[in-house]
Amino acid sequence: MAKDKISMPSSTAGITRYFDDYKSKIEFKPGHIIILICIIIIVEIILKAYGAGLFGL
Repeated sequence: MAKDKISMPSSTAGITRYFDDYKSKIEFKPGHIIILICIIIIVEIILKAYGAGLFGL
């Protein structure tokens, strides 16, 4: 009779929440991240277009 028992997982599924106790010293606003990504994209486009000539490749 004991072999028919089904064990269900716990409701938290093993998720540990660390962000309640820890506060980072470095924080970025979402707008700053978007600007940084745009700058990186522009640099990559410039390097793709003119990089071979700039670096003599």
